[in-house]
Amino acid sequence: MKLLQKSRINWMHGFSAIRVEETMKKVNKKGVKGLFNNGSLLLIALPGIIYLIINNYIPMFGVFLAIKDYNYVDGIFGSPWSGLKNFEYLFRQDAFIIIRNTLLYNLSFIVIGTVVAIIIAIMMHELGTKLRVKFFQSALLLPNMLSWVVVGFIGFAFLNSDTGFINNTIIPLLGGEEVAWYSATKYWPAILILVFLWKSVGYSSIIYMASISGIDKSVFEAAKIDGASKLKQIRYITIPMLKPTVMILTLLSIGRIFYSDFGLFYQVPMNSGALYNVTQTIDTYVYHGLMELNDVGMAAAAGLYQSIVGFILIISVNMFVRKFDNDNALF
Repeated sequence: MKLLQKSRINWMHGFSAIRVEETMKKVNKKGVKGLFNNGSLLLIALPGIIYLIINNYIPMFGVFLAIKDYNYVDGIFGSPWSGLKNFEYLFRQDAFIIIRNTLLYNLSFIVIGTVVAIIIAIMMHELGTKLRVKFFQSALLLPNMLSWVVVGFIGFAFLNSDTGFINNTIIPLLGGEEVAWYSATKYWPAILILVFLWKSVGYSSIIYMASISGIDKSVFEAAKIDGASKLKQIRYITIPMLKPTVMILTLLSIGRIFYSDFGLFYQVPMNSGALYNVTQTIDTYVYHGLMELNDVGMAAAAGLYQSIVGFILIISVNMFVRKFDNDNALF
């Protein structure tokens, strides 16, 4: 009886092994066949994959530079270790100023940029499809496509002390005195915020406009039948429906709160030394250190610092959002 049971068990195990092997062969055949069937799609994606590997993954070896006393002769791995020496600049007095500038500007961009983008998106949605597509949507996207170098020269045409439009046209009409814009620090926080909004808010508003277009029209019709005005529809329907999009974009922006747009803070102020106190950020500070001092280790330390802090911030904020509103969390 025991021999019969053992032989039966062995037979079942052997049968199962055969079934598993046959199943695996079928899966492998389907996988290879699927690979060939989707070869054209993979070929289309290949340039993007190569770019991602070259631009995002291979440079990760540069993390070692943050804790190395790098020299070009020994290379990355042959250079001597330096510990946390490259991070010392983060605790200097001038570094406190650039970290303050980076944080405050990014917070202003997130808050003001989100509010303005939502307002423009709502206004654009109310214009109707034909008028919006033909003119306003293209006009809003145009600044986003301009290089920061071009934007910097446009700003120079307005702010130049000798031939600028503001000093030569607007201020005389108002009866004011000419301003040396590229040395007057008090005006530049507002100037940088305005330039950022002009260049980027059009693209952001189109994202919000797409979210508004996805709202069920019957909700607006029901509200209209109940006597709700356009402002009440916006307040009680449109804005609450935009909450998930706002949360996602805000969380992504918080992840880059220790980064700054190099073109905005370098090209627009024309790298004026008199404005460093209000225009210098981590990225421009590292650029000056790299170009003037050739300090590769400091630049790598700054990049690592920005990445770690950004990662911690986005994880922390996402956990906070998930605790109180799980549906709108990023992950």
